[in-house]
Amino acid sequence: MNRKGGALIESVMMMPVLLSLLIGTVELARVFYTYYTLEKVMYNLARYIGTQQGVNFCDPADPLIIAAENYALTGSTATAQDPVVPGLTPAMFQIAIQRYDPAAQAMTPCDCSAAGCDTSQGGLPPNFIQVSLPDGYSVQPLFWGFRIDPFPLRPTVTVPNGGT
Repeated sequence: MNRKGGALIESVMMMPVLLSLLIGTVELARVFYTYYTLEKVMYNLARYIGTQQGVNFCDPADPLIIAAENYALTGSTATAQDPVVPGLTPAMFQIAIQRYDPAAQAMTPCDCSAAGCDTSQGGLPPNFIQVSLPDGYSVQPLFWGFRIDPFPLRPTVTVPNGGT
């Protein structure tokens, strides 16, 4: 029996399967890297806000909140640089303040009132800061030149508030 070229034919037949696995792995890694980068940006935003003194969480136009968003997005408190994650804007973030309720042993949203977390009205600062992307950050993997339907990544980060 003549078996010359059998290994070559088998290799050629398996090549598309192996390339599919390789390309799929690279695209999956890109999606996970984007998710991790989003989490890191949101963590930096929450930590920056959580370490500042005199942040008014009830005013989204507070200069410290705007500076924190710019710092998380670009690495600078100014907006002149490109964001770390392309297409990510400060308007995509939702910053929520929370307080731990020992009676319920749960986190509860902190309202903007004198009895809540509005420090400008004499309220106490929040215990935790939660940053999320409620509408998500859309990613669209590319597989063999075809775009797969985009899907949103929605990470959420909660950190303790260390500021006043």
